[in-house]
Amino acid sequence: MKKENNMVKKLKYSSLAIASAALSITACKLPAVVEKTENNNLPASYGNSQDTLSAAKIKWKEYFTDPYLNALIDTALVNNQELNITLQEIEMSRNEVRARKGEYLPFVGVRAGVGAEKAAKYTLQGALEEKVPIVDDKENPKPVGDFLLGVYANWEIDIWNKLHNATKASYNHFLASMEGRNFVITNLIAEVANSYYELLALDNQLDIVNKNIEILTSALEIVKMQKEATRVTELAVKKFEAEVLKTKSMQYDIKQQVTETENKINFLLGRYPQPIARNDQSFNSLVPPAIHAGMPAQLLANRPDIRQAELEITAAKLDIKVAKAQFYPSLGISAAFGYQAFNPSYFLHTPESILYSLAGDLMAPLVNRNAIKATYMNASAKQIQAVYNYQKTVINAYVEVANQLSKIGNLEKSYDLKSQQVDALTQSIDISNALFKSARADYMEVLMTQRDALESKFELVETKKQQMNAMVNVYRALGGGW
Repeated sequence: MKKENNMVKKLKYSSLAIASAALSITACKLPAVVEKTENNNLPASYGNSQDTLSAAKIKWKEYFTDPYLNALIDTALVNNQELNITLQEIEMSRNEVRARKGEYLPFVGVRAGVGAEKAAKYTLQGALEEKVPIVDDKENPKPVGDFLLGVYANWEIDIWNKLHNATKASYNHFLASMEGRNFVITNLIAEVANSYYELLALDNQLDIVNKNIEILTSALEIVKMQKEATRVTELAVKKFEAEVLKTKSMQYDIKQQVTETENKINFLLGRYPQPIARNDQSFNSLVPPAIHAGMPAQLLANRPDIRQAELEITAAKLDIKVAKAQFYPSLGISAAFGYQAFNPSYFLHTPESILYSLAGDLMAPLVNRNAIKATYMNASAKQIQAVYNYQKTVINAYVEVANQLSKIGNLEKSYDLKSQQVDALTQSIDISNALFKSARADYMEVLMTQRDALESKFELVETKKQQMNAMVNVYRALGGGW
């Protein structure tokens, strides 16, 4: 017994010596890698603004007050196909975490088997079977049966935290996919809102065209009367007729844009084309709310794409540790317990038919480690790549907010000036018509006044749409909506 204990001790010390030698051999030749650290220093403010309140904290149902728009967004968040695809990617990431967790737990299975074996006579096993009886003094059976039922277990001891780090990396990838979903949501809300305001603008432009057609048609009747009175020529009549036809053709261009915009919204809502419910009379009364941009540093917490990029860096650093652990020895334990016999009648004889085993193995790569080196260097390159992607995302976020804030300010001034222009040209229409009736103005002046007024009204509507789009886009750029 004492001798046996000494042998166990020798085996234990030998294993430790081999492990130490293998570790020293593998560790001394590890390729050098460079880990890059992200820089998340942002400017202190957007220009001269010192606002600390960010609109990103406002829920989208409070930010958008149009009930028709909110109903469309609600439908999109349930049925949008891209969002649903992203949700399935999240589920796959969740399953990857489960799989990684299972790798550092013992793998236990049940094995059952039935078979028969006949050894050739002129082999060692066959010769033994010929001379050594298995059942009493009778001739050995040919072939010999084999019946087996047992429990088997395999377990890799995570001595270098390789498996645990792989699980942590998978979990960070999972969290990154969750932030990816949030980024899809905020973009989806912005896209639905922008398309909705575009639809309202088109409705408004169509209404302007219809009213302009009425004005031109009335002017055409006046010109015809002037021709009968020989005060103008047929040329004036044809010019007015051409202008009426041109304006009528604009109706169909706008109607086509309305159809395409409605179908775009329906696509975002994951449904087939159908009319979009909306309050098109409220467009002119829309006033963009005052935007609170907050501090640039708040983008790090509010923007889902920045949070996603940050999590990817954490996962990439863990992947480096996992790849590095591949150079070190791995320790595995295997065990089995069950019953095995050549005859079913002996199958449950205890302890004669009991089968058990317990073994441990230590393995370390020594020669031709190119594949492991490549994986290690790739993990390092991906970590550097993740840092660069993070820096790009942060800079892009700041630029997007700065651009939209500047746009909001410039559009507000532009809208005020265009509104004054529309008022002046609207008054000039009445003036030109009165002067034309009294033969104090040429018909071309009337036509040009009508064209200028129509263009200015279109531009005013376009500016209003751009204001609403900027209001939506700055909310998305700040990280709101998810």
